[in-house]
Amino acid sequence: MSRAGDSNKITRDYFDSLLIELRHIDSVIPDTGLRLYGESFSTPVMTAALSHLKSCHPGGMAELARGAAAAGAVMWAGMGDEAELEEIVATGAKTIKIIKPYADNDMIFKKIEHARKCGVIAVGMDIDHQFDGRGRYDNVLGARMKAKTLDEIKEFIKAAQIPFIIKGVLSEKDTYKCLEAGAGGIVVSHHHGIADYAIPPLAILPKIARIVEKRVPVFVDCCVESGMDVFKALALGASAVSVGRVLMGDLKQGGAQAVTARIKAITEELAGVMSRTCSKDIENIDPAVIWKTVDINRLSR
Repeated sequence: MSRAGDSNKITRDYFDSLLIELRHIDSVIPDTGLRLYGESFSTPVMTAALSHLKSCHPGGMAELARGAAAAGAVMWAGMGDEAELEEIVATGAKTIKIIKPYADNDMIFKKIEHARKCGVIAVGMDIDHQFDGRGRYDNVLGARMKAKTLDEIKEFIKAAQIPFIIKGVLSEKDTYKCLEAGAGGIVVSHHHGIADYAIPPLAILPKIARIVEKRVPVFVDCCVESGMDVFKALALGASAVSVGRVLMGDLKQGGAQAVTARIKAITEELAGVMSRTCSKDIENIDPAVIWKTVDINRLSR
């Protein structure tokens, strides 16, 4: 039984409250391809920025990367050392590296430089992992975190020399600041329930997408489990969508092959929904096909 205010349950319930309007006339076989940061991918289904997967599989992060590469998907990497990132990139997976908001900015600059030299396609920071929930700076595996100012973020972006993504955006105000800073992408996320009663990412996604106006990619994660979930996110303004915990189970059960199979299965389900909504590609999904349960209630009155 979930507790009151469980942000993951709220997010899951919001996903399930969204309904799909079917459209059949002039429908076509859909194209699920994604073009991102100069690279082409088979799917907008990406891995989440996971970390510490050795308990799921030996060399878990690299194994996850092999699965993503075989599926033609973007690989995201969270917390980990330099050797692990090098191993991930060596699999051939096109990788995005997310860095924690360490109190030590020199450490951040060093990690940015290393990631760029490794050949990642983008780097970024999960700005929502600064506090511990008690109004104090967090400590993650012995490393102290610290909130970052807009000026500091601008410096990180300048140092990156490749697209720099801000992860953990859940407000219009932060969206405007990301654009002012020159961010190369935004991840709409509550970090899998880092705070109770957080807005479901899909609830605020349309507002964020309208502000961004496709100037940079807008990504979404948290509680994404299926091709239907991915479709709903894309329809509401996401450029691509990250899947995390579902893939962890597959990684544990069957390694890279199981990860590849799951990403392909989610993509096939996505294509099925696209074909029944006259969505020829992921850039042309009409947001009007998404109905909220409240809309149905109004119709029945």
